Amino acid sequence: MSASIKEIVKKIKHFYTNLPDKLFMIIVLILVGFSSFGLGRLSLLDQNKQHVSLTYNTDIGMMPNQDIEGAVVVSKRGTKYHYPWCSGARRISASNKRWFSSIESAKRAGYTPANNCKGLK
Repeated sequence: MSASIKEIVKKIKHFYTNLPDKLFMIIVLILVGFSSFGLGRLSLLDQNKQHVSLTYNTDIGMMPNQDIEGAVVVSKRGTKYHYPWCSGARRISASNKRWFSSIESAKRAGYTPANNCKGLK
């Protein structure tokens, strides 16, 4: 019986001395499996991606390449100036729009800032 206990202790000791190597291999295999799964998912996401297309809102009288920095729009029949992206500017019909290159030039022409455009003073 003492021989079998010695053998059991020897087997347990051998198991625990090789345990770090076994754990390292198990962890490596798990990480390789997860990374392979993740890369497979990423490749599927790229195939299902929709292409981006840009459209420009031309109903406010601006073309996409037009420089709008400092530009304001007024109505020929109104007294207020607006930034092109303000709701008031969008309500002005294209035939009634008048453009100024700066706020100062709109002020010199007698126009005042619109109350509903944030940032105009």
